[in-house]
Amino acid sequence: MADDYFRARLDQMIDLQHPLALLAKRLPWDAIEARITPLLRHKNRPGYSRKLLDLFGSHQQLVAAGASAAGRKRLPVRLMVSLLYLKYTYYEYNEGLCQSWSQDVYFQFFSGLEYFEPRPPCDPTQIGRFRQLLGEEGVEELLSQTIQTAFKEQLVDKSVW
Repeated sequence: MADDYFRARLDQMIDLQHPLALLAKRLPWDAIEARITPLLRHKNRPGYSRKLLDLFGSHQQLVAAGASAAGRKRLPVRLMVSLLYLKYTYYEYNEGLCQSWSQDVYFQFFSGLEYFEPRPPCDPTQIGRFRQLLGEEGVEELLSQTIQTAFKEQLVDKSVW
């Protein structure tokens, strides 16, 4: 990403010892993305059979089958994962989280942004859809990565677990 000389970088605006800043630097974002990305692939739909009538008579045709790439382009995985993490950590509902994110420099730094963005990161409904796409397996993976990072960085006493 090219430097923007007219805006201050988030890492210059915040205390880098803040818990969210420390966690943002220590979480293995590449590993999280690598494990979660396969769960987000477009899935094949079975489709349905429809009777068609043309010049050669009537026949059955399979429609709406296969994987579709139609629709809005997906947001970055790190952004969506961080929004999900922030939602459950701070007990926010989707609309409130998007509003808080647009005002909180620590939330934006945790999400991987370099410069402050004064607008919401996404439509609030996208957070719920992302959670559904992840399923239980994806959420367990996020929890596992967070706990492993906490143990590795000695932020949690292992005797408690």
